[in-house]
Amino acid sequence: MKAIRVKQLRQGNPTIQLEDVKNPMISGPQEVIVKVLAVGLDGTDKEILQEKYGVPPEGEDDLTTGHESLGVVTEAGAESGFQLGDLVTAIVRRPCRNQSCVNCRNGHSDFCQTGEFVERGIKGAHGFLSEFYKEEGRYLVQVPKELLKHGVLVEPQSIVEKVWDQVLRVQQRLIWEPRTALILGSGPLGLLAAMTCRLLGLEAYVWSKSPQDSLQAQLVKDSGGVFKEAGADSSSAATMTAYAEGLGKPIDLILECTGYSPLAFEAMSVLAPNGVLALLGVTPADRKLEISSDMLNQSMVLENKCVIGSVNASRKDFETAIYRLQQMEKQFPGWLDRLVTNRMTLEDVPKLDFNNIPIKAVVDIVPVEQWNDLVKQMNEVVYSFSV
Repeated sequence: MKAIRVKQLRQGNPTIQLEDVKNPMISGPQEVIVKVLAVGLDGTDKEILQEKYGVPPEGEDDLTTGHESLGVVTEAGAESGFQLGDLVTAIVRRPCRNQSCVNCRNGHSDFCQTGEFVERGIKGAHGFLSEFYKEEGRYLVQVPKELLKHGVLVEPQSIVEKVWDQVLRVQQRLIWEPRTALILGSGPLGLLAAMTCRLLGLEAYVWSKSPQDSLQAQLVKDSGGVFKEAGADSSSAATMTAYAEGLGKPIDLILECTGYSPLAFEAMSVLAPNGVLALLGVTPADRKLEISSDMLNQSMVLENKCVIGSVNASRKDFETAIYRLQQMEKQFPGWLDRLVTNRMTLEDVPKLDFNNIPIKAVVDIVPVEQWNDLVKQMNEVVYSFSV
């Protein structure tokens, strides 16, 4: 089968290649073989493919990339819990082996304490940017057939669901009735976060360096949110502060989705009393800045503010993401279609220029027009066996 590999990662001069690798084979009753339909690309993939910082499996030099997957089960072990024709996505992170990590031992590897976890397509395990992959049933999440068209977005939406769940848990400390959310950034994660806030009944304000007449801005407006272009001085966090203060209302929740660290510190100062700042983005940089540390410290303490970081997601978050995507399509039909701006093939990936992707890129391993027929064929095979 064909797969996208970042080659020679341990040798210091990696390259990206489409190459033939061995087809996976089931070796246990809990395993399944998944035929990949599509894989979404995000900022992490950009950094892996451009900066080549991914970590290959132990004892290997190459890494198959891709962690946002949608596929169909073509072979299922007797104890996997799946059958042929099931539409699935895969949880990305695998627990560490350290017995002292209580979170990994209890199904919460997204809160791993040791940092020794494995993430498919990112760290220590091959990803899904290939024609097939093998996985244990416990790491797969079934996607309903009616979400076939948008199932590749379950993983990124799970990140939003995870942070919302954590915000609600944190805010059990008080009576909290949030009304206003500020989303920093209008990439795929920022847009999904804005739409989620709208579905949750919050006023959503998106601050972004994208132009006011961009597709990003239109998507925010079409969801009922408010879009603000950062302008020429988008690198200045002070412009975001001026915008937030100019709204004339408390900012109960801030979702930082850019990874630009100066914004994270500036956001602390504009957060309303009792509010939450959730940090969802990181960038591989080494920035330094001066901050008003005493003022921030006083603000955080005296106004009961909270800052949380969030990454990865659990099975529950994937399941909630499926529900939320169904909500989006029902209440805002066609919105998710517009989020995906670029569709490509495996052959396109080695020469991919991320600067030419307005919002979201998806690699179609199987042409979209064949998806329905493929799933139908697999289900017919199951039916023929059952009768």
